[in-house]
Order: sequence, then C-alpha cells, then structure tokens
Amino acid sequence: MAAEIVIDAALFMGMHAAEESARLACKSFFTSNLATPMLMPLEQVGLCDDLIWRLPRDTQDAYYPFMDNLHSLLCVERPGYGRGDAEIGFGSAALDGLPDHERLLLGFVLRKGGTLHTASPRLTGRTGLPVRGIETPGADRAFPKTLETLYEQSLKLTVPAADL
Repeated sequence: MAAEIVIDAALFMGMHAAEESARLACKSFFTSNLATPMLMPLEQVGLCDDLIWRLPRDTQDAYYPFMDNLHSLLCVERPGYGRGDAEIGFGSAALDGLPDHERLLLGFVLRKGGTLHTASPRLTGRTGLPVRGIETPGADRAFPKTLETLYEQSLKLTVPAADL
C-alpha cells in the first residue's frame, strides 16, 4: 500500500501566493496530481474558507468558481480528525512549539503513515517529519482548459506569504 499523500491549506492557497515562484510551484503540484488520490483534512478546507471569507465579496466571487471546480476534479478525500490524531499530535515531542492546528494535522499524517505536501516554511523547516515542501516547477503547467480559465480569473486573489 502506497503512503498517503496529505495536502494542507498552505499548499492549496499557495496557488494564489503573492510570490510567483511559490504560486507556480503549488499550481504545478495540483496540475500534476489531479487524478492522484490524496487526503485534505476538513479543518484544512475550513482554513482555506476562513481566509477567503475575510476578503471583499468581489474577490470571493472571482475565486470560488475555480475552487469549486478544482475540488470536483481532484481525487481528494476530506476526512475529519480523530482522537488518535490528537493523541499523536499532542503526544509527540517532535511537534512541540507548533500551533495546535498543525499538531493535529501532523498527528493525522503520522497516524496515516503519509507525507504532508505543504508550502508552509514552518513545517518544511522541521527535520525528521514526513513533510515535503513545494518544488520549483520547470514551466507553468496548465489545468484542463475550462479549469485554467477559471484559475486565471481567480488570480484576482493574492495570498501574502504570511497567510500561507
């Protein structure tokens, strides 16, 4: 059985990062993995929504058609956290100092025997954890045509690095 691929809000919202290289790297992950089975815990989906809901309505309206269509195409399962995730997340000294939501996320990853794919420097900067950062893409890889058009419209939204 292959290890689980887990994605987080930083990777997802990274497709709209203000820094062009990070934006293209995050986009490349998704364009390359549309059909790859992956997990995105529900709380991570909620963190994306929380960021979007703080923005002006016209920005939300430009963003959500892309997000809705992408989530319909992705091969992603959205489970909630469980007691085991919390026990691992808060019982592991390797996760000390991380915010609670990241301890839960990594507890989930560890329990699943997976690898977290993220754009978060705080998480990629830790050694000894099953965390994989974004990779520099060779070129801008496009989504399927209709989704690419929605993506281009959604770029009205720009996410500062501090919000990833």
